Amino acid sequence: MASLTTQTLIITIFFLAIPRSFSSPPSLEDVFAQCLADFKPSNPKSPIQNFIYTQQSPNFLTILNNYVRNLRYFNNTTRKPVAIVAAADVTHIQATITCAKNLGLQLRIRSGGHDYDDPNLDTAWVQSGATLGEIYYGVANKSNDLRGFPAGICPGLGAGGHFSGGGYGNMMRKYGLSIDNIIDAKIVDAKGRVLDRSSMGEDLFWALRGGGAASFCVVLAWKIKLVPVPAKVTVFNVETVGNRGSVNTTELVTKWQEVADKIDNDLFIRLTLGSSNKTVKASFMGMYLGNSSKLLEIMNAKFPELGLNKTECIEMKWIESVLFWLGIPPGTAPTTTMLNRIPQKQIYLKRKSDYVQKPISRTGLESIFKVLTENENVTMAFNPYGGRMSEIPSTETAFPHRAGNMFKIQYAANWFVPGEAVAKDCLSQTERVFEAMSPYVSKNPREAFLNYRDVDIGKSLNSTYEEGKVYGVKYFKDNFEKLVKIKSRVDPDNFFRYEQSIPVLSSH
Repeated sequence: MASLTTQTLIITIFFLAIPRSFSSPPSLEDVFAQCLADFKPSNPKSPIQNFIYTQQSPNFLTILNNYVRNLRYFNNTTRKPVAIVAAADVTHIQATITCAKNLGLQLRIRSGGHDYDDPNLDTAWVQSGATLGEIYYGVANKSNDLRGFPAGICPGLGAGGHFSGGGYGNMMRKYGLSIDNIIDAKIVDAKGRVLDRSSMGEDLFWALRGGGAASFCVVLAWKIKLVPVPAKVTVFNVETVGNRGSVNTTELVTKWQEVADKIDNDLFIRLTLGSSNKTVKASFMGMYLGNSSKLLEIMNAKFPELGLNKTECIEMKWIESVLFWLGIPPGTAPTTTMLNRIPQKQIYLKRKSDYVQKPISRTGLESIFKVLTENENVTMAFNPYGGRMSEIPSTETAFPHRAGNMFKIQYAANWFVPGEAVAKDCLSQTERVFEAMSPYVSKNPREAFLNYRDVDIGKSLNSTYEEGKVYGVKYFKDNFEKLVKIKSRVDPDNFFRYEQSIPVLSSH
């Protein structure tokens, strides 16, 4: 496949402890830069010095700001990295890992964007820095719109983190998650070695798929299995305030719960609930892998209460549906829009997650609606499971949330103005809605989705076993213990760590 415009895997370096051989932190940047310079790149035209940005670099804040996706953490009080390495070569990553270990520094890995190659219509190597939009666009173009990939609906997401956390999208009922369609990976481990599936071993490859790769290594690239898509898909977005014809919102949501995870596997219908002016709003947004006539047959038979009609069904190419799910009206923007890396608007946000395993009663729904009308900054997105998601065993990958779950909930609060008062209000609203949902969601543990990172459910600065288990069982359930064993073997010094990383057994 022809190369896309390349950008880089971003590695930010945080100073954790003053190495004993140096007297003061300021000299650390120079020592770190010199250590990196001692490594020879595989491409002599890409010396690592050209890709290091320290706090003294004129472009430091620009580079940092370009990859901020939550303004809550872009302020004067949030700790800034000592340096940013915009890795353009595998030796840049190897050097960064080695020097950081030697100097007592900590890494944070961000997908920045890379090109990828596709030797045929069935598989593709995707570098970790590629965004989903770049992947979708490239795959569609090179396959004449015959192939797609079942990952997220946000084209600005970086593939590296999205895949490794068990990223999902609107084809998961047909094809499963992104990680269910990954067949190989290339990584750099804590020893600076470049490994693939055969050399890293099946247990580490298992952990990378859903266990969060940042606990184990730096992923260079993923080999993905592409999936067939029809010449036309059909999308719709039915929004209701109060009633839909003669059917009220309670009845619509009740029926959605009955059918969404059991309906045709080619059909995905996301339900979003929110409120405005003390009135509940519901959105039923769907994609069917086929034409509108067949979709209407299915809907009239299984979900007639929604009253979906022909004029609300829009047929388009699968690649065009990516923009539809982004909220862009059909025909108003070219598909190249999904290649944009910098968001049109930066926001402050909070996300939380839940899993629901039993239908919520009408009384329960009405109670939830009341809470939403009292907390209007919060929306809830219900993503249906079933289909392929119920067929793959929970032990197949590190991602455990499979059969038994009807749908996953995302709680979302967005705000656009700075200030502690506004932030506190929005965070409080999110917490109130989350707490009100406790009777209706999974228990012991109350499960959570790794990619909706939520430090409220537990965090550990030292990644001890006891602290890690608090959030670990919520993210990984019974797979947590296996992840700990793998982590302890491949990274016993716990070099790859962050606030919710997999702990090592030596801390137990």
